[in-house]
Amino acid sequence: MTRRILLTLLPALALAGCTADSDAEAGPPSMSAAGPRTDAWVVVDSAFGEEALPGDRSWGAVSAIFPAPDGRSIWIAERCGENLCVESDADPVLRYDLEGNLVASFGAGLIAWPHGMFVEPDGSVWVTDGVGYAPVPEGWGHVIYKFSPEGEVLMTLGERGVAGDAGSETLFNKPSDILVAPDGHIFVADGHDAGGNNRIVKLSPDGEFVMAWGETGQGDGQFRDPHALAMDSQGRLFVGDRGNSRIQIFDQEGNHLETWTQFGRPSGLFIDGDDVLYSADSESNTERNPGVRRGIYIGDAATGEVTELILDPEPDPDNSGTSGAEGVAVDADGAIYGAEVGPRTVRKYVKR
Repeated sequence: MTRRILLTLLPALALAGCTADSDAEAGPPSMSAAGPRTDAWVVVDSAFGEEALPGDRSWGAVSAIFPAPDGRSIWIAERCGENLCVESDADPVLRYDLEGNLVASFGAGLIAWPHGMFVEPDGSVWVTDGVGYAPVPEGWGHVIYKFSPEGEVLMTLGERGVAGDAGSETLFNKPSDILVAPDGHIFVADGHDAGGNNRIVKLSPDGEFVMAWGETGQGDGQFRDPHALAMDSQGRLFVGDRGNSRIQIFDQEGNHLETWTQFGRPSGLFIDGDDVLYSADSESNTERNPGVRRGIYIGDAATGEVTELILDPEPDPDNSGTSGAEGVAVDADGAIYGAEVGPRTVRKYVKR
């Protein structure tokens, strides 16, 4: 199935309401003086890697994406050509070179609903199984797998098919994302949905419980669907608090540092080696986040300034639950990859 095309982005549109709260805690500037540039990026591949999928398979829903340590290949975990991998014999975890050629694949029969992903400096690949919305047979989901680059399971966090409550030290309920800090400590966003566990769990490098923080709510340190994680060069943990349409920033002991609303309603986060923050907003509309455009927000992780925005091409966001990128990653050449759940594709963008 071929959908490779060269597109130009939509013309710049007014961005009403894309500012941080006036509360002093919001602190950093929300936009560059002239507003974020909306014509800086072009699509060079509207279905990156799809031609290399085995057989006649097309992309399923995709949210999990992360570069290899050297940035010369891209890991993707997709939902087996559909929105669920149960009863599929397809490999959901895929590695591509930067030209879209498939390099490796694995994971068949393990993951019901791949959702979040992280790749460690040694090449180990973590994938969360968020279970999803459709009914699934017993024995699936609620776990996080650590794979070798060849697909060997090195560690499993949680118990497959067993959901834990917000007080559990060993179980998760639809974990959305995972991140490993430079010192090896593991952070899990647990779990999916605004009414879920709504907490961040910190584990030791060998997977033992250290601490957890968070509960359902809208205050500092409270969450409504902690959907994505990223860490900057200062070691600050960025949490995409999607249901509250904001990013919350914490130190690694769970102390709240800042709250930013200028990066949209974050479904996915990525911070590159230069502390550039990428935030994928696939859900903003009149009901969920009034006045804010969907798209990939790009800015400074240190100051909070938004400098660029790749506009979501969805013409009617009020009647679209999700569109455009939900996961986001950047390769060694600076190209941006948007993993899309609703449109079921991966788009590759380069700078003009």
